[in-house]
Amino acid sequence: MIDIKALKTKILSGDTLTAEEALSLSEIEVSQQEELWSAAEEITGALCDKTFDSCSIVNARSGKCPENCKWCAQSAHHKTNIDTYPLISREECMNAAEMNRKAGIRRFSMVTSGRKMQGKDLDTVCDYYKELNHKGGLHLCASMGLLDRDELQKLYDSGVTRYHCNLEAAPSFFSQLCSTHTVEDKINTILMAREIGFEVCSGGIIGMGETRRQRIELALELRRVDPHSIPINLLCPIPGTPLENQKPLTEDEVLNTISFFRFIHPTKVLRFAGGRAQLEKDAQLRALKIGMNGGIMGDLLTTIGSKVEEDKRLIAEGGYEY
Repeated sequence: MIDIKALKTKILSGDTLTAEEALSLSEIEVSQQEELWSAAEEITGALCDKTFDSCSIVNARSGKCPENCKWCAQSAHHKTNIDTYPLISREECMNAAEMNRKAGIRRFSMVTSGRKMQGKDLDTVCDYYKELNHKGGLHLCASMGLLDRDELQKLYDSGVTRYHCNLEAAPSFFSQLCSTHTVEDKINTILMAREIGFEVCSGGIIGMGETRRQRIELALELRRVDPHSIPINLLCPIPGTPLENQKPLTEDEVLNTISFFRFIHPTKVLRFAGGRAQLEKDAQLRALKIGMNGGIMGDLLTTIGSKVEEDKRLIAEGGYEY
């Protein structure tokens, strides 16, 4: 039996779990789940801010991506029925940002398909960000792939303060999901972003066929890049992708995984991202208490997200200020 109390006490005293201690959580038994969840809730209550960290995204360029990620509807390697379009107009971007500003959402990010943004499209995006920065009222984020140092610097100089690049899966599993880039490629981009001055948002997707131990491995790998925010996505199996028939995780296993991430990242923002609509309301509330203290609000990339006012009510019920 795992000594959950001892691990919790170590974390609450300010210490960090060793990799061996963290990986031992993969052996948690069903009879210990409630104790695990309660311990994670205590850690969250003691070490995390009570203000929910809200953000929103706009799918600013969609589809035709040359990367072959098995989970992604936007890959050109898969036959999905998503809308594909080039970079959105300035007006579309400003309207989306204003809608989110009026809703009280604190962060706004453009997310673009493709290996990376570059050339004229990147210059155009930077112009959009400069205008958004001048208007104020939103913290600006970007998710634009495997940029090099000069490209990242352009974004930073345009007013973007946080860069998003998910590791997606444990290094031991990632190569089974994607062969056109690696976890190390992602980490190199993230480390350059940190050196420039960006905050970092980086997490992954669970429920892609990985083992529990590999989910913990992902959480440990994220310690290398020390993200401010860790999005936890539940796989949305999309018709036409290689993972379209992947069986979803149980709600208990989702709650276990959130607990693992909270034990390994006791002070970070764990962010509700894609797929949370798969969970019943009671499970979403429990997830908030266990450790999900941030979230993407509104619509997502190629799947429908959640309504902002519904989210606000859920957040308050979960014990957070908005």
